[in-house]
Amino acid sequence: MCATWRILKDIYKIMESKSSAKDVSFDEITIGDADSFEVRITLELISQFAALCGDYNPLHMDVAYAATTKFKKPVAHGMLFASFLSRFVGMYLPGKHALYLSQSLNFKNPVFAGDTLRVQGRVIEKSESTKVITIATKIYKTTGELILDGEARVFCI
Repeated sequence: MCATWRILKDIYKIMESKSSAKDVSFDEITIGDADSFEVRITLELISQFAALCGDYNPLHMDVAYAATTKFKKPVAHGMLFASFLSRFVGMYLPGKHALYLSQSLNFKNPVFAGDTLRVQGRVIEKSESTKVITIATKIYKTTGELILDGEARVFCI
């Protein structure tokens, strides 16, 4: 079995064991609603992401090469931590009634193995006619450093 399929199988097992997505209907959502969760970035997570997406850039995977850069150590893939916004929308706000339409991403600072991130979002717009909400999304290191910001547009089914 190829590495990608093994990773997908592992992810499926993890998802089976996790609690279900929040069940918040469009009518229950109000401007200002917010939620968050934390996740720790590990070398294993970085390696699994590289195997899944095929991005083995030495800045992410080669300690010797990364040491020659201004970062001095391997940098986690930006799309790895940006992917946690999908977890946020699909599991937290709005949860099971979410269909992602778009997401802007503004990367601010690097993330390294060992960093713990707080993924958060707050509803800033709600369209009754289209059932689309806009969520201001941010990811911080738990030290308070902003890593990423953007906006998600989500259709509520």
